[in-house]
Amino acid sequence: MRPSNGYVTPTDEGTSGAAMRGAATRVSLCLILVGLLAIPVFGMSGGPGVLNGNDDLTVKYGCSCHNNGAPSDRAVVMITGVPVMYDTNVTYQFTIRVADSLTLSGGDGNTKAGFLLSSEGVGAFSWSEDQEIRQADGAEDDISHSEPDPDGTWEVSWSSPSEDVGLVHFWLAGNSVDGGGVPDEMDYWNLLAFTISPPGTISTGDDSTTLETRTISVGDYDTLFVIEENEAEKEADRQAAISQRVYEQGNLLYWTSLTALIVGAVLQREVLERRYDEGPEFLASELAYPQAIRRSFLSIASFVIGVRWMASDTSISFPPSSIVEEGTRAVDLTVFSIGCAFFLSAWAAYGVYRTILAARSEPQVKDIL
Repeated sequence: MRPSNGYVTPTDEGTSGAAMRGAATRVSLCLILVGLLAIPVFGMSGGPGVLNGNDDLTVKYGCSCHNNGAPSDRAVVMITGVPVMYDTNVTYQFTIRVADSLTLSGGDGNTKAGFLLSSEGVGAFSWSEDQEIRQADGAEDDISHSEPDPDGTWEVSWSSPSEDVGLVHFWLAGNSVDGGGVPDEMDYWNLLAFTISPPGTISTGDDSTTLETRTISVGDYDTLFVIEENEAEKEADRQAAISQRVYEQGNLLYWTSLTALIVGAVLQREVLERRYDEGPEFLASELAYPQAIRRSFLSIASFVIGVRWMASDTSISFPPSSIVEEGTRAVDLTVFSIGCAFFLSAWAAYGVYRTILAARSEPQVKDIL
């Protein structure tokens, strides 16, 4: 109890100091816990700021926190739909892709990604609401991801300026993260820069593909150009090859069997006609000559076509490659067409032979009447 004269004794002073020190300790612990809980918030924030930890532009100099501040080829940064030369007041569709090269090649790598894109305020970016994109922190003309994306793909529209402003420079920074919530050495980032030429600076000449859009990439070379197939892809290719082989062999057996049946039936008829002294019905010469000429012409024309197809390096496919887009799957009919041409030639020649036999046959009473 406090003395009645109002003075505090030394014992009371010690007790009060200990209580204050305990309270300060608890406050310090609370601040430390809040700081630890805030780390994932910064690690999973809605996109990087315009400046990194070194006060340099993040989009040009990269991140200073992920992967100890060093770029990595494991982060593949790619953008498609980029024109070689822009026209004024035209909107171009860009597709941004950021991924871990190990994941792209079928391995167990990072699966979340983010990006930061800048055109230095030239033109304007736009996007649909489902793209999880926002204006970058500290740079309203730049754009960034609003949430780490699981597939690392974003669709962005860029509207060119209303007048010729010269070269337009773009900078794209992308990072592939492990989703742990802490920027560490397991998160990788990379930088990509490209330029679009102003209107009228490039002439197409005779090549209309000069001004087509392009894909620009940076990252691990083996992943971009020499990606090895994983086991699932290899098995899928093996099954597709087996199916194609079965299809081709089945067609070969079918048409070979059909041809053999037709030839066998013709030979059987010839044998039976000679055995029983029979033959084709009489055909008058005024009918036999035109028929023989037609069949001869058909036989010679089919034979020539078959020989030309055999000598040509051009394949015969359906649909024809000249009327379909490149990469469209078509059936190769070269061997089938050549076989049909020679078979038709042989069948027409056999028809000439039958016509000659019919013209030489003895006329019956019904033929004379």
